[in-house]
Order: sequence, then structure tokens, then C-alpha cells
Amino acid sequence: MRRREFIRLLGGAVALPLGARAEQSTIPVVGFLSSLTAQVTDKRVASFGQGLRETGQIVDRDVTIVQRLADGQYDRLPALAADLVSQRVSLIAALAPPAAFAAKTATATIPIVFVGAIDPVKAGLVESLNRPGGNVTGITFIGATLGAKRLELARELVPNVGLVALLTHPDSPDALEELRDLQKVAKAIGQQLLVVSATNDRNFEAAFASIAQRGAGALLVGQDPFFFQSTSQLVALAARHRIPAIFGNGESVADGALMSYGASIPDAWRLAGTYAGRILKGAKPAELPIAQPTRFDLVINLKTAKALGLNIPNTLIGRADEVIE
Repeated sequence: MRRREFIRLLGGAVALPLGARAEQSTIPVVGFLSSLTAQVTDKRVASFGQGLRETGQIVDRDVTIVQRLADGQYDRLPALAADLVSQRVSLIAALAPPAAFAAKTATATIPIVFVGAIDPVKAGLVESLNRPGGNVTGITFIGATLGAKRLELARELVPNVGLVALLTHPDSPDALEELRDLQKVAKAIGQQLLVVSATNDRNFEAAFASIAQRGAGALLVGQDPFFFQSTSQLVALAARHRIPAIFGNGESVADGALMSYGASIPDAWRLAGTYAGRILKGAKPAELPIAQPTRFDLVINLKTAKALGLNIPNTLIGRADEVIE
């Protein structure tokens, strides 16, 4: 059994306004544009700072990081992105596709490094994976296309499951791609799929009530980053309604979720930090290929399974990369 640990940095926790800092120092300023809350963003900044360190740049010594947080309210992102552009930051790190699109709309010249689960070519964020073009590059989890694998895990976890639910965010760039992929796969294998939407945490109670009322035997939690910051609430609701839920990241399982399958988010943000470091040293984002994960982990929480009254098949436990007991 292994636990994920995060290196804590203090990037962005500076009291002076950005303009005042710029007058006092000539070190580059990275604007960290986040779709999420400080609780989640601080973890990503820590991993990002680790990547910067690998390029020889230390946060608060060689690079200053300032954060602009939307707290899950995506309609705030354009104004936050415009603010960073007006401050003439050296680079924008965009946490999740909503932030990446807001940053791209705000500037065509400031380099942007994003991390997200979207196919950036299909979405129009970059021209190609090998040569992104423009001022945007980054890391994609290919999270939406892993929906089929999570659906397979749900069917293995709950044999002969009649209905599988998908919790999705209808306003997210990730959601439509993931939904289309899952609907296509479900139709091909004859699996009934219940799509339930939530745009904020106030929708969760009604969403889970609908899932339970319709008799869904398992739940796939969509890849929108908003759901990542709501893990505790989603885990509690899944426990209350006794619904096996499968997430897309191992951090959720460490926080009490039943199961996840996907790439490591901390690793992705560390890599994003190395990309940012290379760009700050002169590399062009247009020439840095979009990075993709080479490893996907299956993580299972046996304590949660026991609380749900589930017996995890030995075939699943045997394939797990991490088992939390």
C-alpha cells in the first residue's frame, strides 16, 4: 500500500499586489489560472513547483507564482484571465480546460501551459499533438476516452448491472467528449446509461436521489475538475445511497472513494512545471508536443468497499496498482 504525498510550496502566497512585485523584481511571474478552489489548486501548484525545480528554477527565488481562482464558477475565468494578461505575466498555467480556453481567448502571445482530460486537438485548443502551434501547450490525461475502461470496471464490479449512471457537468469542455464516448460504447455492448448533470454542489443531492430512484447499480463520476474538488461530498452521498462510484483519479480513493482508474494528476502537474521551466528559458510552446500519460493506475479502497457491503472480485484486486485497506 502506498500513499501519495505532496510537496508544499508557498508560491502565490505573497501579500503585495502583482504590479508592486513586478517593480521590485525582474524575476518572471507565472499566473496560475485555476478553475477550482485554493484547497485543490495549492496541491497542483506544489507539483508544478517541483517540475520547475527540475529545470533549475526555484519558486520565490527564480520564479514568482500568483494564483487566480474561479472556485468552480467557470463564468469568472475570462475576467481572471484578462487580469493576468493585464499584469503582463510571463506565462499562464491553466488548471483544467475551462481555464485553458479562457486564457487562450485572453491572449495570443503569452505562453500557456494547461493540464486537463480533454482531447485538445478535437476541442480546438491546439493544432496538433506533435506541434501545437500558437501559444498553447500542455498535458492531457486523455481522461474522457478512458470512460470505456471505467464502464468495463463497473460491469466487473457489479456483475449483470442493469443501469450505470454517469455524473457529468454540462458546461464543461471535458463533458461532451466523455459523454459521446460513453454513449457509443454503452450502445455497442448493450449497457443502459443514465446521464445525470450537476453544475454546482447544490445539485448533488438531487442527482444522487435520481440515481438511486432509477435503480442504478454503479456510478461513473465524470472527468470535470469540479468533481475533483467535491470528492468528500460525493463520497458521502455515494455511501448514503450505497452506490459504488468509480472516479478518474487516485487522490479521490485516498479520500474515501471506492475505486479509480486514470493517470496521476500530481505527475501531470510536475511535468507541466518542467514545460513551464523550459519555456521560461526560451523554448516555444508551439514546438513543445502535447504530453500524454504512459501509465494508468487502478486504485481500490477496500475499507469503502466493506462499508458498502461489496466484495471486490479477486481479479480486480489482483490487477490493482494500489489497494487502500
